[in-house]
Amino acid sequence: MAEPIVSRPGEGEMHPRGDGYRLIRADLEQIGAIEMEFDETLVVDPHTHDDHTDSFLVLEGEVEFTAGDETVVLGPGGFISSPPGARHGFRSAGGRAKVLNLHTPGAGFIDGIRRTSTERS
Repeated sequence: MAEPIVSRPGEGEMHPRGDGYRLIRADLEQIGAIEMEFDETLVVDPHTHDDHTDSFLVLEGEVEFTAGDETVVLGPGGFISSPPGARHGFRSAGGRAKVLNLHTPGAGFIDGIRRTSTERS
C-alpha cells in the first residue's frame, strides 16, 4: 500500500548550486516536485518536452516566463503550466526568485538534478 509523501518546510533532498538550490520534495513516477531558488544568472532557454507537463508556481520574487511566443512576468501566486509540445522557458525577472516546479509525469527529470549535482561534487 502506498503512503503519502509529507515534506515540511525545508525538508527534502537538497542540491545546492551556484545560482541557488534545488530541493526535491517528491520523486514519483506520476509527479516530480522540486522547490527551486535561483538568481538572475539562471537562464532556461525556451524549449519543449514531449513526455511531460512542466508547471511552475511562483513562491517568491518575480519570474519571467516564455509562454509560447509571449513573455509574461509572474510574482508570488502566479502559475504557468506547459503541456507536452508547448514552448516555455524562464529566468529571474531581477534578483532572487523561488518556484515550485512540477513535472507530470515525473519523466526522469529529477534523475537529471541528481546526476548534475553528483558531477559538480
